[in-house]
Amino acid sequence: MIPTSFPPREEIARLTAGILLDIGAVDFRAEDPFTHASGKRAPTYVDCRRIISFPRARALCMDFLAVAAMREAGVEAFDVVAGGETAGIPFGAMVAERLALPMAYVRKKPKGYGRNARIEGVVSERQRVLLVEDLTTDGGSKLSFVQAIRDTGARCDWTAVIFYYGIYEGVTEKLGKEGIGLIHLCTWWDVLAEARARAAFDDDTLDEVERYLRNPDAWSAAHS
Repeated sequence: MIPTSFPPREEIARLTAGILLDIGAVDFRAEDPFTHASGKRAPTYVDCRRIISFPRARALCMDFLAVAAMREAGVEAFDVVAGGETAGIPFGAMVAERLALPMAYVRKKPKGYGRNARIEGVVSERQRVLLVEDLTTDGGSKLSFVQAIRDTGARCDWTAVIFYYGIYEGVTEKLGKEGIGLIHLCTWWDVLAEARARAAFDDDTLDEVERYLRNPDAWSAAHS
């Protein structure tokens, strides 16, 4: 069913942050920081992939993502929804269902045999494609996925994610220079605010998380 209710952005952000806390997708660990894929240390971790295992949380987040895409880009802005391998594939499928659109997915790299394709499914020249993923940090992977879509002759002017870190400078500008708009539901700041409202973690941990969010590179360097 196509969502027709458009909650305020702030309410979507608060509810999505709460969902991530409810399902254990967020962890704050100041004393023993996480090491992210980039090699940087952080007291924060988020795993949006957990959403697929919680039907009510999943349905609400996918409704929100479909609504956000229509509000930001337009009700009739897309012809195809493409999920990014791998975490974006189930979310792309569910958003496509809500928008009543065909679905495809984009590989991180050619599969190395057969058609050696990066696009699975049908994406045609001049079609308008919405790229869906679980999250974005600095936007780097989005550029690769978008280029693969554009190589087919299709347009890809928007990417939609559940979670955007929102702590690194220049991300939206970098995407904007490539003609890509970023749609997201919530950021680390929204999660921190909701965690404080709920007292989901002790004050010392939340204060340390805030210090990290204000200067993530310096915090990571100090805790390497």
